Amino acid sequence: MPFIRPALLALAVLLAAAAAAHPAGPSAAERAIDYRHSVYHVINWNVHKLGDAVDGKVPYDKEAFALQAARVAMLAPLLPEGFPEGSYVKGKTAAKPEIWTHRAEFDELMKKLAAKSAALADVAKSGELDKAKAAFGELTQVCKSCHDKFKAKDD
Repeated sequence: MPFIRPALLALAVLLAAAAAAHPAGPSAAERAIDYRHSVYHVINWNVHKLGDAVDGKVPYDKEAFALQAARVAMLAPLLPEGFPEGSYVKGKTAAKPEIWTHRAEFDELMKKLAAKSAALADVAKSGELDKAKAAFGELTQVCKSCHDKFKAKDD
């Protein structure tokens, strides 16, 4: 049975190589980053459509506007869970580390985002574009405030 040891050694080497070839997957921090990026992408899609209607770049369609506003209102409250402690990974996120050192301020802006997006969704149901424009402006001001403080600038 002298061949058993070399066979076990070869098997161990093969298993180690297979494990190295198939990494364990993204870390918890990377999964959180993927989550928040996904939510932000869908919010961004809808906010841009709303903005196009507000700016007159596309004809105002009250049903589409109300739907897009409702989507943002539904998604905004999901964002805070995408920022758990330890989910800053340099080079993988535009989030600044200040989110975690100024957490109370960040959380307050997230609450304002949820409130302003809900207010926009409520106003959008009326179909009154002028009121929707004002509510959209309030929403985007909250977005800007948070981005100015907590998002790295694009190069």
